[in-house]
Amino acid sequence: MPGYQNIQVENLTPKLGGEVAGADLANLDDATISDIRAAFLDRLVLVFRDQQLTRDEHKAFGRLFGELQTHPAKTNLGLTGDPEIFDIKITAKTKVANGEGWHTDLSCEPVPPKASALYITEVPPSGGGDTLFANMQEAFASLSPPVQRLLEGLTAFHDGYKDLKAYGYEPKPGQTYPTSNHPVVIRHPETGKPVLFVNEPFTGHINELSRAESDAVLEMLYRHIETNTRFHCRVKWQPNTVVLWDNRAVHHHAVWDYYPERRSGERVTVKCEDPPQQFAS
Repeated sequence: MPGYQNIQVENLTPKLGGEVAGADLANLDDATISDIRAAFLDRLVLVFRDQQLTRDEHKAFGRLFGELQTHPAKTNLGLTGDPEIFDIKITAKTKVANGEGWHTDLSCEPVPPKASALYITEVPPSGGGDTLFANMQEAFASLSPPVQRLLEGLTAFHDGYKDLKAYGYEPKPGQTYPTSNHPVVIRHPETGKPVLFVNEPFTGHINELSRAESDAVLEMLYRHIETNTRFHCRVKWQPNTVVLWDNRAVHHHAVWDYYPERRSGERVTVKCEDPPQQFAS
């Protein structure tokens, strides 16, 4: 484990996640920023408790990792509000909760995001509303070598319209939403590790296989991700908690087990500089 000068990091599990102490995200010096960046690459999911952030401070924290990305619901579908913040508000009137299903954010984009920072300010009073994370580096590493070799040569179509349909949204005439092709196994741009890069909400099919073959392979991979808890971690939210995760290397699943109670907050998303690159062993 790397050593840190200004923060303390307690592992959530040996393979994924860390709870960070010693960082006020509204007032960070250069040494602490350096520590957080190192911990981000090492632990992939970082939890910061007891934060008090304005919307501008939240955005400033996100910008430490790159330019902020606007959600296509705002650029393409006309959703109003701050273009750099995606508001999360689950109430008794909500029909489909955000993020309920294993996914990586906006893999349908030509250049999917680098990172997301979610700031939850209101949690369900009776408990629940945890977020699960899965390490996609470990998900790939735990596959058998023959399956790894098969996947390394494949690409998949990621369909934003598939995700919209799950939320019951039908684009209006003239509205478009992103779709893209990406390698099934990508190379992490900073660590060089192979990462499994398919997810059920967005991935439509594997391009090089027949539809029946694609459906079978994807179903196997989705259940592999969903059921192998040894590369998962679980974050229990408290008011004023920020969680930062590496969108290139982890999936997450927001558990909606608190209906009809409320959960609310806001998310900023960080752009990646380049599209995902295929991993070659």
